[in-house]
Amino acid sequence: MTLLEVDGVTKRFGGLTAVNRFNLQIASGEVVGLIGPNGAGKTTVFHLLSGFQPPSEGAIRFKGESIVGVKPHAICRRGLARTFQIVQPFVNLSVLDNVMIGAFNRTSDVATARRRAGDVLDIVGLGPRRDALARELTLSDRKRLEMARGLATQPALLLLDEVMSGLNPTEIEAIIALIQRIHAQGLTLLIIEHVMRAIMALSQRVVVLHHGETIAAGRPADVARDARVVEAYLGTAS
Repeated sequence: MTLLEVDGVTKRFGGLTAVNRFNLQIASGEVVGLIGPNGAGKTTVFHLLSGFQPPSEGAIRFKGESIVGVKPHAICRRGLARTFQIVQPFVNLSVLDNVMIGAFNRTSDVATARRRAGDVLDIVGLGPRRDALARELTLSDRKRLEMARGLATQPALLLLDEVMSGLNPTEIEAIIALIQRIHAQGLTLLIIEHVMRAIMALSQRVVVLHHGETIAAGRPADVARDARVVEAYLGTAS
């Protein structure tokens, strides 16, 4: 089943075209990587998909229904959630309370939200820190908390925006393993990431953006050999 359809989406900011005629389809159960140099338009795509910005042109359908013009909280309630590259938890709330806020997307019952949040914290490995204040967490644990808040909304599709940025190699391997476990439970994922070994390990398909346009798409190994992709990243084809 096709979960997400993006047809000819363009986003302009005045005279700047950040995303140009972008197309994407994601089937239920897929893991798709979205890569490209800094400034390529990747995070703008996430803003468009999650309702934080409206497209200038084009169509976005989730579960067969248009989500253009739908508010972010309503898109989240439909089952499309996202994380943010710059994590901003409620630093003076506990880890559990932070995740409960996400769980309230599906329920208004406090006990149900608490149970859901506790389950998600166990999944991401933060169960032992549930009572800690968010400000006490390391960067790696804040990244896990950001993922937990998204998972607590019970999404069908989760957009992960550079959840490995700033982490050391050991922490990156742990996050890769966590994402693999989450996917194995049936969650569909669209991942922005600059850590290429993570993209290669996780993605079934990769889409490459450059100056707001798709320059390559396909299996990770094929995309990595594409001369246009090499030139976009390194400045010269080889």
